[in-house]
This record gives sequence, C-alpha cells and structure tokens, in this order.
Amino acid sequence: MAGAGLSGAVAGRMLAEAGHRVTVVDARAHIAGNCHTERCAETGVLVHVYGPHIFHTDDAEVWEYVNRFERFMPYKNRVKATTGGAVYSLPINLHTINQFFGQTLRPDEARAFIEAQADTSITDPQTFEEQALRFVGPALYEAFFKGYTLKQWGCHPRELPASILKRLPVRFNYEDDYFAHRFQGMPEQGYTAMVARILDHPGISLHLNTRFSRDQAGRYGHVFYSGPLDGWYDCDIGRLGYRTLDFERFTHQGDWQGCAVMNYGEESVPFTRTTEHKHFAPWEKHEGSVLYREYSRACGEEDIPYYPIRMVEEKALLRAYVERAQAESGVTFMGRLGTYRYLDMDVTIREALDCARLFLKSRSAGHAMPALAVNPL
Repeated sequence: MAGAGLSGAVAGRMLAEAGHRVTVVDARAHIAGNCHTERCAETGVLVHVYGPHIFHTDDAEVWEYVNRFERFMPYKNRVKATTGGAVYSLPINLHTINQFFGQTLRPDEARAFIEAQADTSITDPQTFEEQALRFVGPALYEAFFKGYTLKQWGCHPRELPASILKRLPVRFNYEDDYFAHRFQGMPEQGYTAMVARILDHPGISLHLNTRFSRDQAGRYGHVFYSGPLDGWYDCDIGRLGYRTLDFERFTHQGDWQGCAVMNYGEESVPFTRTTEHKHFAPWEKHEGSVLYREYSRACGEEDIPYYPIRMVEEKALLRAYVERAQAESGVTFMGRLGTYRYLDMDVTIREALDCARLFLKSRSAGHAMPALAVNPL
C-alpha cells in the first residue's frame, strides 16, 4: 500500500485479514493522511492538523466499520458565516433568509420570495455564477458565495461549473445541520487513533518517512497506490491542478468564536474561514483554545494537494493519464489523489473496501486486477 491514509489503511486491513502480507509505506512521519489528528501540548485540544474532517454518511456498512475501530461521538456540523457585518447560519435556510432580508417569512412565503429574487431568464445554468443567480438571486450570491468562491478557487465563479454549487442546498425551514446524512459523528480519540487500530494487524508492516516510486513496484505482488496519479508518471506530460491551504494557527484562553467553523464570505477578508478545534469535540472541556485561519491558493510542487481543480485543462490532462493507467498491470490507483477526485471520508472508505474485495475476487478467479477500479473521468 502506497499511502497510510484511509484508502491504504482500509484496503490493507481487509487484505491482511484475508491472509495476505501487506506492506504500508507513507512519505509523511504520521499515519491517517490529511485527516491526521493530534493533541495540542499547550491546551490539550484535539487538533485536526490539515483542517477539520467531519464524518457523515448514509452507508451503514461504512458507519459500522469505523465504529469497529473507534467510538464515534454524536456531532452535528453547524457552520456560521460572517458577511456584511453580521453572522448568519449556513447552509442558507429560513433563518438566514429572514435575518438577511429583515423578514418573518413562513416556508411557502420564503420560497416565493427567493424565486422573485432569482434570475429566471437563466434556464440552463452552466456556471457557478449562473447557478447561484438562478436559484438564490444576486443579493445572496454576492453576500455568501461570490467572495468565498473567489478566495477558495482562485478564479471567478463564472469560470467554475454549475455542479459545484449544486452541492449547497437552500432550505426553507430552520434546519441548520450542514449535512443531512443518517450517521454523523466524530471519533472520540481522533482519526489518527482510528487509523492506528485499523493498521494494527500482524499481517501489516508499516513504514513511515518512506517515499514510494514506480520503480519499486516490482518488489511487490501488487501495488495499491493512493498517491497522485500524475506523480506515478513523474508528471512527465504535465501536472494536474490542485488548490492547497495555508494555515495561520493561534491560541486563545476561553472561547474565541463560539462555534467550530466561521466562514467569511467577503473577498476583502483574505482567509476563507476560521476553525476552532475544541468545538469539534464538545464532550471535552478545555480552557484553552486552538484556532486556524485558512487561506486557499494554487498548489505548488512541494505543497500538500487538497482540492482537485478539474477544469477543462485538467480534465484533458487527466484523460491522458487515465489512458496510460488503464494499460498498467500490477498496480491499482485508488483514493482522492489516485483518482483525482474530491472524496468525502465515507466514500473513500467505501471505495477502499470495494477495491480490496475486487482484488480478492480477481485473485480467486485467476483474473488481473484493474488499474482503475473507479474511473475518474
């Protein structure tokens, strides 16, 4: 397994339990990838080192799987947003609408009100901006989406596909839970503790601070690669585009912002959000607090990739890499980086379980394991 994040750990555990000897390597000094958590020595707060990760899923098997390795505590993600000198709740809901417009609308009245705000001349939204203007109108778009999107993606919303905004619902009730999934929670001792238990199997050998390259593949019976797809080929025909994050860390005695996540919708505020990490574990009590301001920018060669851009140029380059990957044998590309897709944690675990099962089934039937169990195109 090239990578000790969720993909490598989950697939490796399943193969080890099936009797295979599994070697897991990771270039970092820790396991769990970007969901790595650790205790702050100063405050005792459990910190999400690479930004907050909230577990949410409708997949009962995945929920049962993660609870096998760590106790998940109830947690609902309730995001706030500061814009125009006021604080609102997200996603946009009936409270947001009434507060923003100074109204006391009922659900049916709010639907009609927002429809009157919308640009109904846009019948087939193609861009993020068109999608926003069609469904929430210019005022809400300017306040909550335009500036934030410019900062997050480094380009104007009219350059982004409409599909990005389709993931952000508008609710005509007072429900402010950011996710609508059946199962939601946080691992009591953090994601790193969970991944450590997944990797704790006599059939698994773990090697940190160890880089893996394509020329090492011949040493193993099969390689499951969760590193960057273009990195497998040394980016020889180009580098796939990502956004990365810079974090400005600070501490505070007491409660800084009263919530876990505060978004900043205005372009004049250089960071996208501030996260206060003790609120991600409300069952714990800490006097001190650890916070991070997040700044999004283009990902350089030495940066940690977070969000795949997947614009027209990247999709064309991705297709070229996928065509090469499909001709590979002895390697399977998996996970967020290996398939160049934004993946929530539950989907990452689901695909790792399915990938390992496909490998075991292929071996049993004497078939070759496909290089891409999931086509990212």
